Amino acid sequence: MMSVIFWGATGQAKVLREALPADRARLVALFDNRNIQSPFEDVPIFHGEPGFLDWEQTSPGHHQIHACVAIGGSQGEDRLSRTHWLRGRGYAPLTIVHARAFVAGDVQVGNGCQILAMSAVCAGAQLGEAVIVNTNASVDHDCVIGDGVHIAPGATLAGEVMVDKFAFIGTGAVILPRIRIGAHAIIGAGAVVTRDVVAGTTVTGCPARPYFKDQK
Repeated sequence: MMSVIFWGATGQAKVLREALPADRARLVALFDNRNIQSPFEDVPIFHGEPGFLDWEQTSPGHHQIHACVAIGGSQGEDRLSRTHWLRGRGYAPLTIVHARAFVAGDVQVGNGCQILAMSAVCAGAQLGEAVIVNTNASVDHDCVIGDGVHIAPGATLAGEVMVDKFAFIGTGAVILPRIRIGAHAIIGAGAVVTRDVVAGTTVTGCPARPYFKDQK
């Protein structure tokens, strides 16, 4: 039985625990920078790096434990940074693929990815490190997904889409074929993206257009 820890203890942790194979993996501890309670009665929570270090000192054999970072939303940079921090302390990054997800045999999946229920990652796709393909999302053939990207529930990426690091694709968004989404871009929920999106830009609507906070 493999022992697993999660950094992050809210909704993403709940989803990830359900995706762990119960016959092969056991969640033994949670960590979160916020002073919150554990969502699981049987799993203790520790707060911040000081709490982590305290736990580590009292956990025999902790270097045989795998780690997954349960930080979702548009915080891909934080997710990747924490993944590297844990790996630097000897914890192997755990990639979680839900039993009801489809991943083609030739897909390249980086360390610490999360591919959740009813999602699909199709032929020739490449996922970087710490990528989330959330519930019922679809990544079609030959897409290239950068480190720390989060593809939210129900989003659809057509073939040959490129998504640069730390971008966030919102719930139900549609990205047409051969589009490139720049680093740190945010695609709003339900947006239909018909042209390339510049790095750091937020787009919304159908067809998607840049969104500015002060627009009416």
